[in-house]
Order: sequence, then structure tokens, then C-alpha cells
Amino acid sequence: MNKHDFDYDLPADSIAQQPLARRSASRLLTLARDDGHLIDGAITDLPDRLAQGDLLVFNDTRVLAARLFGHKHSGGAVEVMLERILDSQRISAKIRANKPPKPGAGIVIGDTTLEVAAREGELYTLAHVAGDSIATMIEAHGHVPLPPYIRREDTAGDRARYQTVWARHDGAVAAPTAGLHFDDALLTALADKGVDFGYVTLHVGSGTYQRLREGDLADQRLHAERVHVDERLCAQVAATRARGGRVVAVGTTVVRSLESAARQPQAEGRLQPFAGETALFIKPGDPFHVVDAMLTNFHEPQSSLLMLVSAFASREAVLNAYEHAKTGGYRFLSYGDAMFIG
Repeated sequence: MNKHDFDYDLPADSIAQQPLARRSASRLLTLARDDGHLIDGAITDLPDRLAQGDLLVFNDTRVLAARLFGHKHSGGAVEVMLERILDSQRISAKIRANKPPKPGAGIVIGDTTLEVAAREGELYTLAHVAGDSIATMIEAHGHVPLPPYIRREDTAGDRARYQTVWARHDGAVAAPTAGLHFDDALLTALADKGVDFGYVTLHVGSGTYQRLREGDLADQRLHAERVHVDERLCAQVAATRARGGRVVAVGTTVVRSLESAARQPQAEGRLQPFAGETALFIKPGDPFHVVDAMLTNFHEPQSSLLMLVSAFASREAVLNAYEHAKTGGYRFLSYGDAMFIG
């Protein structure tokens, strides 16, 4: 099995370039996991897809204003794409410039001066040496890191809309986009239905857009991302199981978080607290230990995210659903519509 088994034609006009005026105005395509049956609807139908006692699990990461523009001390323009904050004095980032900066080179962004401390592959470690703090620099000069398939510059509105309403832990450079459909009204409707809410933290990295190499999927490796699954959520999952409810992941980042925690050597397939790095690549044929249903957006062709979704349902059912969605005018990718698989 290779990435070309997960190819499909995605017209440019199917890719959502703007968010809808209202978060919960998104459409919802429901895919039955057992027989592939499809139901067209709206995200506001989600309470009808769930039952009292089900547990919705959200990713509470917060997207950083991770795209920064500055110049080298030598004068050349640079674009810095933050990957993660290492500590108060250092960041890890990708750099776009006419000539790659060498160790010791200075980079100025606003009133902050950074120095190239190290490089490993495409990632640079940049250290603060003068001026405003790294946190102040990001807040004052950072831009929303919209995905590369959104062909426009970010706006002030993206600061709020490319962020879930429950975001609270800084660290992501891409949004957990399945969560973007929820507003207070929808969350209230779900709570009134008797659905419980839980949270994981997975700081989405820029590697989420990384293209897979040619060759067998078994030989591929994904980028690592920081994840935290705490004891409270583990207790919520156990209680959900005890009452016969389902664990419903809101997005592929939640799936990776839960399944990574259950795949730790000491876990033996049972959800246990976990804090660390995950590079889990879920492919068709892999088991699911925790997740019973998922809400997810429509993903890019040949992407690891599409492969994860295809592992949960089936490649044939998912690709058929995508063709149905294209024909039906659904909006694809980060600012697009949603699919519920259960």
C-alpha cells in the first residue's frame, strides 16, 4: 500500500478559502462505519448523531501567531515559521530566505534580535539575544499560520476563527480544524443531550502538511508532536465505557492522542495518562483501542490524515464519501465542512 492508493481529484474551487460567517453553519456528512451509508446534513445535527452518555473529546491546544517576517543583520529578508517554543529564550523554526542563515547569524523581527544557535535538517534553533521577549515578539508581529492551500494572506478575523472556542494551551502552529465548527450554541445543545466533554492537548506541528515520500507506507515516518493525556480524561473514558457510551474524537489530532496513549508499552491497549512525543502513523489495518466514532474535516489527497480516516472506516467507503461530498458541493480542508463517522 502506498500514498497513491489514497489519491483523488480535489478541484481548487472545493477548497474553502474563508471561514463561514457562523461556525455552526457548516454542513455535516455522516458516514456509517458498518455499511458505508451516507446522510447529508448540518453540523447542528450532531446532537442527533450522539446519545446521552457519549463522551466528546476535544483538543484544547491554542494556535500561535507563528508566521513572522524580519531581516538578517546582513539585510536580507527572512520569513520565520515557528515550529515550537523550546523555552522562554529559544524557539525552533523553519526559515525561508534567499540564502540559508549560518550559525551565529542574527535575525531581527520588530524590536527583537534572535541568533541562529543550531540547525538540524530544516529546523533552526533561534536564541533570544536582545530586545523584546519572544512572547512579546510573537504577539506583536506574528501572523496566523494559515495552511498553504489557503491562497490569501491572513486577516484580523483569522486570529479568532482559526482557533477553537476552548483553546487554552499555547503551542500549535496549525489548528485542530474539526473543532472549528463548534460555537457556544452547539456546545449547549450537546450538553443538553447529556453528552460529556473531555480534553487532550496535542500541539499540531507544521509537519501536518508534510507530503509523504514515494514507496510503501510501512516505511514512512511522521513528524513528532507533543501530546498530553491526563488522568481526568482516562477516568472519563473508563466511566463512558462503564455506562455503555461511545468515545467520540473531535478530529484526527484527538485520535492520535488517545491511540498514542493506549499504545505505550505499559498500556497494552488500555488508555493511560501520557505526556510526551508521538509520531504515530495510523494506516488501514491498524487497530483502534479507544475511539468509537469521530468527527473530522475532509483531508488532502495522499495525506496521512486521509489514511487515518480510511483506517477507521475503509478506504473505499471514505473515498466514496469524498466523491459524494465533491458532487454535493461540500467545502474541503481546514475551513471546510465536516464528516461524522460512527
